[in-house]
Amino acid sequence: MIEIRIHGRGGQGNVVAAYFLAMAAFEVGRHGQAFPAFGAERRGAPVVAFVRIDDQPVRRRCQVLEPGFLIIQDEALLHVPGVLDGLQAGGRILVNSTRDSAELSAEFGIEMTALPAGAMAKEILGRPVPNTALLSAFLNLTGLLPQEALVKTLAHRFKGGVLEKNTRLVEAAAEKVEAGAWTASV
Repeated sequence: MIEIRIHGRGGQGNVVAAYFLAMAAFEVGRHGQAFPAFGAERRGAPVVAFVRIDDQPVRRRCQVLEPGFLIIQDEALLHVPGVLDGLQAGGRILVNSTRDSAELSAEFGIEMTALPAGAMAKEILGRPVPNTALLSAFLNLTGLLPQEALVKTLAHRFKGGVLEKNTRLVEAAAEKVEAGAWTASV
């Protein structure tokens, strides 16, 4: 079972990202589970969402305490105690940041992959919502699910020009990372 924890802030599409990832698993015949954990429910407050993907039905119902992957939608959350806790040995971290991956990794003493997801979304969608770009990069890095599964999932929620822009964002984000770089971790 693959377990993923997504950290973000209210309004960044954190919970939607978790649901999209689980739905993408269903698109290819796998099993997925997604659910959030809220603190104070307000825009800008830290939000955590959890995703599990497996070839078997997912029966575990607890929070993901030892993820294989972390997706961080706001670089500032790296300074919040507990955000990096529990990452499995060999686990991977994807961060929405305009900074260089090596610079972030050196600062926190753990390997991270940075993607300017918010800036990309602002340019393509007109809004700095990083979730779609981060999911696309994550899928390209891991090979866990095909990009087409994410696009099909997006098509359940968006239509017309909004879907076209999100599809462009998926393609642009996938091009920014090395395909399959994390396949050994899956």
